[in-house]
Amino acid sequence: MTILVKPRIEIIDPEMKKLVDQNKAVFCVGDNFQFTEGPVWLKRNQCLLFSDIPANTIYSWSSEQGLSEWRKPSNNANGNTIDNEGRLITCEHTSRRITRTERDGKITILTQTYQGKHLNSPNDVVVKRDGTIWFTDPPYGIKPEMQEQSANYVFRLDTGREEPVPVVENFSRPNGLCFSPDEKFLYIGDSDTKIHHVRRFIVLDNNTLEEEGIFTAINPGVPDGMRVDSEGHLFCSAGDGIQVFNVNGKLIGKILTPQTASNCAFGGSGFKDLFITAVKSVWKVSLLIAGAH
Repeated sequence: MTILVKPRIEIIDPEMKKLVDQNKAVFCVGDNFQFTEGPVWLKRNQCLLFSDIPANTIYSWSSEQGLSEWRKPSNNANGNTIDNEGRLITCEHTSRRITRTERDGKITILTQTYQGKHLNSPNDVVVKRDGTIWFTDPPYGIKPEMQEQSANYVFRLDTGREEPVPVVENFSRPNGLCFSPDEKFLYIGDSDTKIHHVRRFIVLDNNTLEEEGIFTAINPGVPDGMRVDSEGHLFCSAGDGIQVFNVNGKLIGKILTPQTASNCAFGGSGFKDLFITAVKSVWKVSLLIAGAH
């Protein structure tokens, strides 16, 4: 079924006009899902992958092949990213683990415990150029009585290790995260309804973090998934769509979606398409700037 209400662009600052053309077409990748999340561009297959968490499915879409099931069951997969070798890294809710899909389709478990206790429910994940894997671990995917961790950590998983290292311990509900293009900063969203802000951290040489402070607050709604473009603009999901901020934390524009946006990812030709997961629908918006690789 075609959605009649399409995303639209709201210009708040002239800087936004350099990023998106209001006259460019907006394309509906798919509709009638249950709750979409975790979009990521799989370059070697030239396709988009995204999760439908309640449907226990990862979908694939390309302009040539259209939409199809890519993996089912998916262990209620949530966030996805691609590592430096082009392999899919996935946060799995039901299994409470981080996995890697090898090129032959085999699934490798990367991590599932910290100090002998199950992770909460890994939510979103990014990979640094040095191969380290960084992920958030709020308890959204489990019942309260199932939580074994003493905090809702942000973790770093070092190459060759099976147990992650906490890099931040004082988040209420850590959610989406992404590095700046030069990897000097790490942005992390807190999706607690009383906090709903994005914090920015300085990434030190030893891969620990030094807090710089609150980068911005998200309103309406809470921050969920986020990505940066090649010039460092932050594209963050919110209650009204994708909110776009310059490197100083100023809101410069919005991509308003018909339903709450949960995440976004760059892909497509020249990495200039922004894919947005928004509850029951997934959208492709053509931009004038490429996403950060």
